[in-house]
Amino acid sequence: MKILRLLPALALLATLAFTGCKPKDADIKASIEKSLKETPATSGVMVMVTEGVATLSGEVADEATKAAMENKVKDIKGVKSVQDNTTVPVATPPVVITADDPLTSAVRDATKDFSEVTATVADGVISVTGEITAARWKTLKMALDGLRPKKVDAAGLTIK
Repeated sequence: MKILRLLPALALLATLAFTGCKPKDADIKASIEKSLKETPATSGVMVMVTEGVATLSGEVADEATKAAMENKVKDIKGVKSVQDNTTVPVATPPVVITADDPLTSAVRDATKDFSEVTATVADGVISVTGEITAARWKTLKMALDGLRPKKVDAAGLTIK
């Protein structure tokens, strides 16, 4: 009879014991965010946790940082798995500047129909002088930019 009275109390204790051991998603998220903020390379990563599954999103510098971050998150108490949706930016190739000799030849060809201007090339910079209408300058400028110089300098040019 005494055992029957104790059963509800034991059931309540068992429930509290089991629910107290399982970390809440909010607590897991807070732990992950704290851990990621310790490393500047991962401090901007966003975190979501649902039923112990951590989802990471944002941008990291490189693949090594991405892998280290994922392993770090997996080791946090309560994390069942990690869904890593972070990205690594693609490096943009440097702008290729055309050398002066081929550029000079290309500029001569591009300006052959524009007798009112003179163009010279020095260190990858095309300097244009003379007098030209706005419409013709727009056409010439597009042709010169297409040659990929460092710069097109029109300081000596008068546009009518």
